[in-house]
Amino acid sequence: MGDGDARPTVFLSYARSDQERAAKLATALEAAGYDVWWDALIEGGAAFAKSIEAALDKCDAVVVVWSRSSVGSDWVLDEAARGRDLRKLVPATLDGTEPPLGFRQYQAVDLSRWRGGSDAAEVAAIVRGIGAATGRPVAAAPRSPPSRLTRRRLVAIVAGATGAGVAGFATWWYGLAARRPGAGANSIAVLPFVNLSGSADQDYFSDGLSEELRATLARNLDLQVMAQASSGQFRDRKDDAVTIAEKLGVAYLLDGSVRRAGNVVRVTADLIDGGTGFSRWSQIFDRALSDIFAVQREIAGTVAQSLVTRFAPPDGATPVAPAVVGGTDNILAYDAYLRGRALYDLSADEASERAALAQFDAAIAADPGYAAAHAARARTLTAIANQYGEAAELAALYDAAVASAERAIALAPDFADAHSTLGSTLFQGRLDARAARVPFERSRELGAGEATVLARYALYSARTGRQREASEAMQRALVLDRLNPLLHRAAGSIEYAARNWAASIPPMRRALEMNPKLSRAHAAIGDALLMQGRLDEARSEYEAEPAADVRLAGLAVVLRRLGRQAEAETALSQLVADFGDSAHYQQAQVLADWGRREAALAHLGQALVHGDSGLIYLRNDPLLDPMRGDPRFQDLLKRLGFD
Repeated sequence: MGDGDARPTVFLSYARSDQERAAKLATALEAAGYDVWWDALIEGGAAFAKSIEAALDKCDAVVVVWSRSSVGSDWVLDEAARGRDLRKLVPATLDGTEPPLGFRQYQAVDLSRWRGGSDAAEVAAIVRGIGAATGRPVAAAPRSPPSRLTRRRLVAIVAGATGAGVAGFATWWYGLAARRPGAGANSIAVLPFVNLSGSADQDYFSDGLSEELRATLARNLDLQVMAQASSGQFRDRKDDAVTIAEKLGVAYLLDGSVRRAGNVVRVTADLIDGGTGFSRWSQIFDRALSDIFAVQREIAGTVAQSLVTRFAPPDGATPVAPAVVGGTDNILAYDAYLRGRALYDLSADEASERAALAQFDAAIAADPGYAAAHAARARTLTAIANQYGEAAELAALYDAAVASAERAIALAPDFADAHSTLGSTLFQGRLDARAARVPFERSRELGAGEATVLARYALYSARTGRQREASEAMQRALVLDRLNPLLHRAAGSIEYAARNWAASIPPMRRALEMNPKLSRAHAAIGDALLMQGRLDEARSEYEAEPAADVRLAGLAVVLRRLGRQAEAETALSQLVADFGDSAHYQQAQVLADWGRREAALAHLGQALVHGDSGLIYLRNDPLLDPMRGDPRFQDLLKRLGFD
């Protein structure tokens, strides 16, 4: 960059067939106060490639003009890549052509309707982009009339006012945060890295790397890191960076790609300003596969420092790279772990769950000290027990899950997910609310930046009667994972546990808007409507519920209240026939509501014998209110650890 009062320099990249319009843009940028370098300036006899390379390295910004011609130009692609790598790329499009792969995350100024005027809004937008990329606004830069600005162009206005000093930066930073409610200055989303390996079989690796980066960044409590479920919705990159950032409510995006070939891997990482769509930092790593851990730490550390230094006090300590907790340096273990996590995330059927378990076992065999693999093994065992386990094998599955979670904690005492996993297994598996309290509290302390950890803690707190803690944790979780339907469903459950019937419905509706096939949300709405006496509406919700156990239980209750006893009996009989010993809790709900207290208590006793996880709702389930005064019910609450 130039010194003192020297005019900033701009390198203009374009296709030869677009030279006429490129010349007009060069003239407009010169009128805006820039020195513009373009290939028409190359002196006769100069080495063309060397001149271009020198100009690219010395310029303050690289303005790339995309068009139907330029996207196929090797020269333009190379120049654009150089500008991106130097973090000074400012893209525009002459005819609305979509940029090539690798450049679509950058917001391009649309010049398709530009008529060549130097004072046009399109030129002003490019000038603002240059200012954002260089931190050097030009006093003579044209200002477009407010009436001509679109909402999208307004996104970059504050960036154009960026100064070289701290005060100028602070003005831009807090202006951006104020413009986009909920997008904290320290907020970032890690998008799923693109797999460029040429085989879909490698998706697990690129996905896993981006999630490992997200988890590492989330440990830095100075950052607000969007969770995987929300970030993962933008895998296909159909929206531009500004739109994605706005939907996620973050100020920055970390994007990238992975190309793996044998034992060599190329990782490209790009930190993008969500307000302008321009890159703030980018780098390409070509390493041996065994060095992937160093690459991960370098990316996470650089991004963390880049963001934290933007809002930390001037005299604050220099941020360090967040520590990797629960990880491994064994590439075989890491590869097996990523494969297992991809299978676990599918949550398709018992076969995929058991295949995930086999991969986690392989990871542990390769590195017995891999805490994250032990924690993942515990979660998988719990999932198998909850969804597919026979009554006779539940105890053994839960015991194995607890042992794996405890091993993870022993290996990595500060690993929040391990503590959270242990708490969940003790509560839902062993049905010991009292024992689960310590690991859940520890998970909250360690995992303040992890949405899943916070959501588990929130649900546990709600079901043990600590509504304030539940609400606070869930609010934080929703900030970190705002597009995750499971979290909105959990938020509704927390309101229901507090007996805020009406308030529990909107989060459930929101969850269903995100995922119309989501299970147990319609039934939860039906429960809330039932409690408000809106019986016909409740029946409709129960009928729409895909999970048969809660659908049949809800119908048995609401149909009897509607005076349709025979149909209610049929629903209960179907519940018993289809689910047997795995639905003692639901049978107790129905019979308690019907006034058959003794039978309901007997089923609760059987639910305890068979380890029915429905008992975690016992403390605040309104359908069981007819039995709350019974000493046997109170004794059951104590046995389950509901103090």
